[in-house]
Amino acid sequence: MPEFKLVISDIKTGKTQQITVSNVKANALIGLKIGDIIDGSLFDYQNVKLMITGGSDKSGFPMHPRIQGGGKYKILVSNGFGFHSEKKGLRKRKLFRGNTITEDIVQINMKILYPEELDTK
Repeated sequence: MPEFKLVISDIKTGKTQQITVSNVKANALIGLKIGDIIDGSLFDYQNVKLMITGGSDKSGFPMHPRIQGGGKYKILVSNGFGFHSEKKGLRKRKLFRGNTITEDIVQINMKILYPEELDTK
């Protein structure tokens, strides 16, 4: 059975809460991707939706929103996501996990979307 640590951020208050889910609640997350929106009542957050913003696997490699699937891939990155160079034009090949939640994922980052925020999206 998979077990995930959910890091849920509240944009309004600026606070973050970490909860651990397993069994049926964890199985509901498998197969979802970065950017998917789920109901918050599954994790005791009433009247809100939760959007998946990222995560990391058991080795600490982050999920990348542009890599499809759940495997590990080495991609060439420049300044931006996952790499911040001090020299202009420097690029580096780094290992990232795909954007799909699998059993290898340990931490899932989410943010709270309130009903008034959903009307604009």
